Amino acid sequence: MHAGSAPNTAVANGEGIPRTTVWFLAASVGVIIVDLTAPQTLIGVIAADLGIAGGWAGFVGTASLLGYAAGLFFLVPLSDRIENRGLVIAMLSAAVLSAFGAALAPTALPFLALLFVLGAACSAIQVLVPIAAAMARESERGRVVGDVMSGLMVGILLSRPLASLVADAFGWRAFYALSGVSMVVLIPLMRTRLPVRRPEATESYPALVASLLDLLRTQPVLRRRSLTAALGLAAFTVFWTAIALRLSQAPFGLDQRHIAVFALVGASGAIVSPLAGRAGDRGWTRPLSVAAHAATILGFGLAAWADRLGGTFWWPLALLGLAAIVLDIGVFADQTLGRRAINLLAPEARGRLNALFVGLFFLGGSIGSAAAGYAWAQGGWPLVCAVGAGVGVLSLLSDFLGDRASRG
Repeated sequence: MHAGSAPNTAVANGEGIPRTTVWFLAASVGVIIVDLTAPQTLIGVIAADLGIAGGWAGFVGTASLLGYAAGLFFLVPLSDRIENRGLVIAMLSAAVLSAFGAALAPTALPFLALLFVLGAACSAIQVLVPIAAAMARESERGRVVGDVMSGLMVGILLSRPLASLVADAFGWRAFYALSGVSMVVLIPLMRTRLPVRRPEATESYPALVASLLDLLRTQPVLRRRSLTAALGLAAFTVFWTAIALRLSQAPFGLDQRHIAVFALVGASGAIVSPLAGRAGDRGWTRPLSVAAHAATILGFGLAAWADRLGGTFWWPLALLGLAAIVLDIGVFADQTLGRRAINLLAPEARGRLNALFVGLFFLGGSIGSAAAGYAWAQGGWPLVCAVGAGVGVLSLLSDFLGDRASRG
């Protein structure tokens, strides 16, 4: 038996997924997700270098996200139709070519087009998560999904400081070259670490895409968990979109490098993802969901309090760091519980369920980013905190009302 087939034995014998494979998948999704969120911090330098006018500069930050959304709805459904390992490798190969192409792009138009393709190819993440869920025993599925999700959330948090540091030292093109190299390394490892997974669905590709709306209509758990996840990511992006603006002002006056270090603080909140998955496996989903939404509200309360502290800037800065950790714990816990819940619904539609879940919560993140900019312009940091806390309240209410409806 060759190395590439080894994981199949574990699955066939009911032994579950090897821990080394879980952490490999966590690291993989962390590496891949960097391509989606890092461009937001490179908008200024890329726009200046490629001559992108101010009104169009925002496309640098959104082109890969738009591509990712397209990949979720038009590529990820293929994971319910064709063999998954081969699909992941093909998508990563496209991501490698797109990343190297972006590093060499001479003008704005081909660069933005390549970012769109790169984003679409990075939706391979949502093929990897169902593979992990399928390999796991049902009793450990929450833990496995939580462990893999911890890599995703750490990648999101570290992407901005990583991109800033690489671009500052070597230029923005070096970031995309480094991204391409990192995914080149992943491809042969995918071939040896992942099993051959042939999905159960027999529908045609057009029928699979069309079934997305049917799944959303017929799966109340999917609707409720997607809504709270979208609100959670909205709160997350409200904070992390505006915090750099606040830290650059008095009394902090931090530069980009110091802000990048601050962003590393929030990454510690990702430790809750595997813990939340384990709690879900033990039947604690309901109380932990309430605690997660409460943590989101508390995080913004601490952030607002930090803005009112006087004296030396160290205490307000420490309180903002604590607020970031508490907020991220709440968001990560809710995301993990939502992932676990939808991966228990319908094995034959696992790829499409994950595509819908992620597509909807990224939509929430986009709305949160826009809301943060508006709130900052209208009322500064106090209004940002009020908006973020309000989103947390909506999460709590929607989960409570949804739970009552499902019981009634």
